[in-house]
Amino acid sequence: MENNTKNTKETMVKGSAWMTFGSIVSRILGALYIIPWYAWMGSHGNIANALTAKSYNIYSLFIIISTAGIPGAVAKQVAKYNALNEYDIGRKLFRRGLILMAMFGVICAAIMYFGAPILATDDIIGALLHGAKSDPRQVAVMRSLSYAVLIIPILSIMRGYFQGYADMMPPAMSQFVEQLARVIWMLLTAYIIMQVQHGSYVHAVVQSNLAAAIGAVFGILLLVWFLYRRRNELNALMEQSNHAIKISTAGIFWEIINQSIPFIIIDSGITLFQLIDQYTFHPMIAMFVHASSDQIESWYALFGLNANKLIMIIVSLATAMSVTAIPLLSGAHARRDYASISSQIENTLELFLFVMIPASLGMAAIATPIYTIFYGYDQLGSNVLYLSSFTAISLGLFTVLMAILQGLSENGLAIKYLVLGIIIKFAVQLPMIKFFKVYGPLLATNIGLIITIWLSLKHLKVRYKYNSNRTSRRFIGIAIFSMAMFVIVTGVVDFGGRIISPERRPTSFVLVTLAVIIGGLLYAFLTVKFGLAQKIIGPKVEKKKKKLHIRVKKRKRKLE
Repeated sequence: MENNTKNTKETMVKGSAWMTFGSIVSRILGALYIIPWYAWMGSHGNIANALTAKSYNIYSLFIIISTAGIPGAVAKQVAKYNALNEYDIGRKLFRRGLILMAMFGVICAAIMYFGAPILATDDIIGALLHGAKSDPRQVAVMRSLSYAVLIIPILSIMRGYFQGYADMMPPAMSQFVEQLARVIWMLLTAYIIMQVQHGSYVHAVVQSNLAAAIGAVFGILLLVWFLYRRRNELNALMEQSNHAIKISTAGIFWEIINQSIPFIIIDSGITLFQLIDQYTFHPMIAMFVHASSDQIESWYALFGLNANKLIMIIVSLATAMSVTAIPLLSGAHARRDYASISSQIENTLELFLFVMIPASLGMAAIATPIYTIFYGYDQLGSNVLYLSSFTAISLGLFTVLMAILQGLSENGLAIKYLVLGIIIKFAVQLPMIKFFKVYGPLLATNIGLIITIWLSLKHLKVRYKYNSNRTSRRFIGIAIFSMAMFVIVTGVVDFGGRIISPERRPTSFVLVTLAVIIGGLLYAFLTVKFGLAQKIIGPKVEKKKKKLHIRVKKRKRKLE
């Protein structure tokens, strides 16, 4: 049992490491392009960002619908049948899933393209009933994204197949290649249109969003190459399968669709929270503040895109862990190995806390200089990013807990908790905006998510009896070390800001680099020194500790 737990932890850490690499590098690339892109847009920067943000929220929802949760369902079911030594069924699931993906991609891309005039308005009901006028700029941007909806379903299910084998390297590398190709296209077209041709910013935004389809093509090509490279290994697993379970083509289709529906709803959770902001912020803030439409759009961009793009870099850490956790939990659930389930819940939560809390607090500590690097100095924007950094913890923990419930086939419960969180978010949105203005949507999101998180943790504790006391003790240690890091980094930024200006990009970059290095080294030293990193990550930390000649401070089972 101990060896099994150790292997599970190692698989979790290794898988999370690969997915973290893919997610983090992709998010960093997706954030870094903003610096030149935003500058090239000139005075249209915030409006261009708002156009992208609104279109991406709709696009994200269509991506979730077009994939129909099938990649996640395939990953889960492949892991299940692999655990039962029925590798041939896993391959059938993948092949049948590809057919479904192609069909859903065509249908959803067509709906998004031809339905863009309706979707590109703040008043969808009015557009349907009375033909309310839509923003032609938004229509053009949204249609450019519909091409990606056609292609990405294929990319997603290919990633899901590898994830079912707990092989996270190919999906991670495809994520990197996809984003790299996307960023290159975005920057190239934006530069040519805005700087060489001195053209329309709307045309530049359209081409920038077309990059999503370009990147997806490159991601697919890489995964095809990985499948070709591993064909002999996969064929050998097919041949040694038990072949004890027989399932018809119709049965496979039904199993895929039955498992995918909960994934659609749950995976759209964060997007639904963002869509509430998209369709309510403008009319609600206009009730309490007299401002132009463009000014309100600029305020929306502060949290809807600017801050969101940066915090999603660290939220992607949670996404990486959740993607790794689902097949591991699904396999343990198929074997009815409840001891392994309990251990896996503990490992997943502790690894999340170990990484996410210092990352979020660190982002909050460097909010002003890092916002300046990407968008230029803006105190309101920096304040929004500061609050958003703490919201990242809620978003991340929500993502991980929903993944855990999905891996354990607790889909109905996950949906119930999600719906409750959305209802609460919607109910408190207006009063939050009334009292806190641009910060209101973030506070409303946190309230809705915290309720969902509390209910999920309570259920897991009762149903699977994971060691919540151990997790709580380790959380206290993580919180103490993270707060120490936060105080030091805040001090570095404040002190450095008095010597060099935090209002200029070059000096802000120096501040961020210095603060990140100091904060990262301090957190790593404290967690290794007090033995916390070794307990959560595993024996590899012990080897590093010996190389660095760090003596562990012995404490009586404080963080056990």
